[in-house]
Amino acid sequence: MSPKAVAIPIAQVAPDGAAPPASSVSGNGRSTEVRARRRTAPASVEAQWTAELDGLGRAFRRVFRSLNRLRGRDTHLGGSELSHAQFELLIELYERGELPAGELASAARLAPATVTQMLEHLADCGHVERARSETDRRVVVSRLTTQGRHKIEAKRAAWQGRWQAALEGVAPEELRAATGVLERLSAVFEDAPAGGSCPESAADATAKTA
Repeated sequence: MSPKAVAIPIAQVAPDGAAPPASSVSGNGRSTEVRARRRTAPASVEAQWTAELDGLGRAFRRVFRSLNRLRGRDTHLGGSELSHAQFELLIELYERGELPAGELASAARLAPATVTQMLEHLADCGHVERARSETDRRVVVSRLTTQGRHKIEAKRAAWQGRWQAALEGVAPEELRAATGVLERLSAVFEDAPAGGSCPESAADATAKTA
């Protein structure tokens, strides 16, 4: 992804042509205000907003498909290699410390049985260790080993370089606006009813109806 792919600032232009503050990307009150202003905006500004929303939907689909391809490579991993989902568990332990399997499953949005199997594999590889909680001996928690911590730090350092290179030159306020938009999109899918459209289909609908 290149810096030019971040089209958030244009999409955030208010209907009267003035750019709203970064905080306007969140908050029900500000959202209502922006929608009200858009309804009374000149047709040219409304058309610009619609075009940028359409572009955002297409960009979202590309990111989603790239993530799917990344996860698809997991099926070709060797026995000692770690999948994307396993790295997600390690990152949770790295950022939050020791956790029981149930909390890890909730954070990763995976079935508890799946997480238990993944933790067993990670323990066999020497990346995590499982022990009784010091605060509640009835609970078994997983924690990173030194090897697991080094694994995560090396992986994050490699991705951090790519992340920074991709977004080099993007202004802080643009990054802040992008963060707000992603948080709102996350909420859309968190609140989606059971049996609703998958993220890709929802993004397609957003782009088609914008």
